[in-house]
Amino acid sequence: MSSEQTPEGDAPESPPAFIDKDQEEEAAFWRLKRAADRWRENRVKRVLAQEGESFSLTFGRVLYAVVCIIFDGLILVELPILMGRTAAAWTLYIIVLILIIRLQYDYYQKWFSVDISQIDFDRE
Repeated sequence: MSSEQTPEGDAPESPPAFIDKDQEEEAAFWRLKRAADRWRENRVKRVLAQEGESFSLTFGRVLYAVVCIIFDGLILVELPILMGRTAAAWTLYIIVLILIIRLQYDYYQKWFSVDISQIDFDRE
């Protein structure tokens, strides 16, 4: 008797499908689409909210980002160089860099955040 045949000669039953692959693929597609739609909508809201802002605020936002990049990339790198390029120096640099970037991000949000709460698209 082969393993494919049962004693009665019937074909073996396949186990029930607990996860339907087609349904899961479609559900994953719609989750990705909703996330992309949310991101796109928020991006459009941020662009629309910046439409009426002054040139100095827009220029200040760019200038702040450039200064932060220069500080993080040129000034802060001196820390491990002056400490002898050891593993401890690079570890300290990474820790300080993370803290500084967090601080810079907080100040960026405080000074340059864009209020998108007033913009609402009609959903139908």
